[in-house]
Amino acid sequence: MQVFSMIELIRAKRDGKELTPEEIQFFVSSVVNSKVDDAQIGAFLMAAFLNGLSSEETYILTKSMTNSGTTFDWPIHWTGTVVDKHSTGGMGDKTSLVLAPALAACGLRVPMISGRGLDLTGGTLDKLVSIPGFSVNLHRKEMELLVESVGCCIVGQTDDIVPADKILYRIRDATATVNNENLIVASVISKKAAESLDALVLDIKVGDGAFMKDIKTGESLAHKLVDIGNSSGMKVSVYLTNMDSPLGQAVGNALEVAEAIETLQGKGPQDLVELVLILG
Repeated sequence: MQVFSMIELIRAKRDGKELTPEEIQFFVSSVVNSKVDDAQIGAFLMAAFLNGLSSEETYILTKSMTNSGTTFDWPIHWTGTVVDKHSTGGMGDKTSLVLAPALAACGLRVPMISGRGLDLTGGTLDKLVSIPGFSVNLHRKEMELLVESVGCCIVGQTDDIVPADKILYRIRDATATVNNENLIVASVISKKAAESLDALVLDIKVGDGAFMKDIKTGESLAHKLVDIGNSSGMKVSVYLTNMDSPLGQAVGNALEVAEAIETLQGKGPQDLVELVLILG
């Protein structure tokens, strides 16, 4: 078995070299098994941020992150009904809180693995944990029971579900390496691939209140997400939606949860209702 050095991997990516699949797999394995410290992870992420990752590197990183933990194996009679949605996030974006139960009410299965906030916006999990006593830290069996009984769940990464992304997500936020297309793609698709989805819809936010400030940047990310997502075995569709102003009328985790509930009760703001209908 070939032995790799984390320092050599960092140096190679710092110097703009393309890593082999084995080197990338070694990096992810080292992250998950605590064989590399945060400083080295941050250095690798910064090197990848500055010098980029090729399509092949991005695919292998995504696959390695997916396989860093357990993946789901749904009942055969669910075939064609296991779906999910992901948004790149923006001010007031509480769409997942409405769309997941709405899809479940239509007979679909939505095993949503979501994330915390990055940069300027709160993530879906941040919104949910503003509910006193609400837990987003569920294991595989608990997720399976929820999806079977009520049709959907929204949870975070755990020690057994995409653990590599949980670690990298935290360090990206601390090292200003959030806004890199290839790292975003690997993070998003690794979680969705672990869910063993039939289909995935992506909501790429573009505008002043989002990561992507212009259409060109949003389209570039969208193409990469679709390419890696399809290569990972799911049918991916994508929408670019405007985020020059907040979505809905509420901004702030607890306020957005309240507005999402109102929307499910048929009393939500028109722009949020329209977006849920488009994505669904």
